[in-house]
Amino acid sequence: MSIEQTLKTRCDSKCELCGSVDSLSVYEVPPVAEPNSDKSVLVCALCESQINSTDGKYDTNHWRCLNDSMWSQVPAVQVMAYRMLKRLDSEGWAQDLLDMMYLEDDVRAWADSAAGDALEADEPTLDNNKAPLAAGDNVVLIKDLVVKGANFTAKRGTAVRGISLTSNPLHIEGRVNGTRIVIISDYVKKM
Repeated sequence: MSIEQTLKTRCDSKCELCGSVDSLSVYEVPPVAEPNSDKSVLVCALCESQINSTDGKYDTNHWRCLNDSMWSQVPAVQVMAYRMLKRLDSEGWAQDLLDMMYLEDDVRAWADSAAGDALEADEPTLDNNKAPLAAGDNVVLIKDLVVKGANFTAKRGTAVRGISLTSNPLHIEGRVNGTRIVIISDYVKKM
């Protein structure tokens, strides 16, 4: 039986991430040494285009489907749900789902593998002075930032402690006024 047929049988001919039945294709979850159904998922055209997106623009409402698919018993589906939630973790709901998600150690290692997010390793995250930033660093805002959806402005000079890096080297995450926000790395200075 072909990989595609095996996947269709496994998931009832529905996208394993969102449940759509239209335009399904096999997506190999990197890294894949030898293609097989255990390292692949069946996805719709919309999910595949978003997975392969390099511009960082995602249809966040579409990905709310991960609330269901993250509980799949199939490791490849778990890995894809985890990776997409990591890309969307600036959204409060996605961060909440990530906090709830449980992965076995080997599946977590697969999900975190650099080959799955090769774009991350290419460029370092730099502050306004071109100093490299690392997870856990402390930074200071160098300009006032209006925080969309939280109804406050993060003032220049505000310290952001223990930042997190994102998959986009132009962004960092940190807590300001108790709210986790995404900050453009060019708007901060390392302490």
